[in-house]
Amino acid sequence: MRFRFKAACVAVGSELLGSAKLDRNSLEITSVLETYGFKVIEKRVVGDRVESIAAAIRDLMAQCELVVLTGGLGPTSDDVTRQAVAEALDRRLRRDPEIEGWLEKRYREMGREMPEICRVMADVVEGTRILRNSRGSAPGLLAEDQGRLLVVFPGVPFEMREMLEVHLKPELQRRSEGRHRISRTLLLGGVVESETEARIRQLYDGFGREDITILASFGVLRLILAAEGESEFCTRRLDEMEGAFREILGEDIAGVDVDSLAEVVISELDRLSLSLATAESCTGGMVGENLTSISGASRVYAGGVVSYSNEAKENLLGVPREMLEAHGAVSAEVACAMAEGVRNRFQTDWGLGVTGIAGPLGGTEEKPVGLVHWAVAGPDGCVEKHRVFPGDRDVIRQWSTNAVLDLLRRRIG
Repeated sequence: MRFRFKAACVAVGSELLGSAKLDRNSLEITSVLETYGFKVIEKRVVGDRVESIAAAIRDLMAQCELVVLTGGLGPTSDDVTRQAVAEALDRRLRRDPEIEGWLEKRYREMGREMPEICRVMADVVEGTRILRNSRGSAPGLLAEDQGRLLVVFPGVPFEMREMLEVHLKPELQRRSEGRHRISRTLLLGGVVESETEARIRQLYDGFGREDITILASFGVLRLILAAEGESEFCTRRLDEMEGAFREILGEDIAGVDVDSLAEVVISELDRLSLSLATAESCTGGMVGENLTSISGASRVYAGGVVSYSNEAKENLLGVPREMLEAHGAVSAEVACAMAEGVRNRFQTDWGLGVTGIAGPLGGTEEKPVGLVHWAVAGPDGCVEKHRVFPGDRDVIRQWSTNAVLDLLRRRIG
């Protein structure tokens, strides 16, 4: 099944055109739009110029049923979105006393007098619906022009997120007439995109290639399945699709609708009342960072050691000096010794160890840049794996982090 409507996102802000700040609002907006059958055909970032914003609105509204714009609704001189909307729709701006009174009240509740400059936020474009902002001051607006919808939200992410829920979703619900486009994401670990594609290609004809998306990222792969229609139909369709993919992919599927392997690992350790400690060299704490980014990690994650030098490996983890001299820090033996050492140090059920050459320096013909050994030690001994990962220093570290977490989740699963 295919998307029925076209949509576009516009992010306003000259700061978004440089390297200092990224447009992240469009990611959340796109997720909401897809749920209600809208396909985003374009995303734009425009600077704080009335002419540029108005041109983008006119152009995209000629192509799409819906345009969602964020940013430029504040009180400063570079917040010109209201003027741009008025120009694009050929309508006038007027000061709304009700909005002005609401703004004054909001400032009083914060124990402040409203600065005169803030009254501009009460200027509204004639013929538009005002969208109250319960998390901030600047209201949004909704305009309809020749059957096409323009929705404008503030650019502050937490304000925009709240307004998506309160204002946009109900509007899309009415227009979708009970039909949705719902997705389900299967998270895979320890697989390669091209090999996975070859394994599942046979399912494309039955389910439709347009409803299956593969996204690969440094040791994890996301298989996004989609269905469109009534809610019950979508659920049945996604259950059928997931079942078919599970028959082929089996234990390579780490979880459903989860963000990361760390989330899978923390959840499974918590479910089984097991504990974990980590020993890292080339990843420099990235494994621990991934784990502690998950709520509830404190129930299962005891802590970690970043043992970058040989002395740290020896003194903090008990890796024998003769082992380091005989095999080198980047070796199967040392990876297992690190995993066992940190497990003993923290008295946990499981221990992880990872050591490698992240580059760009330090590689040799025998041990090239990208060579990483990782190990998981548990009640039944230690399992080690290794691989030469492609990419720059940061990419190699991300590969390594996902590799050791995937090995752990397979061992405890």
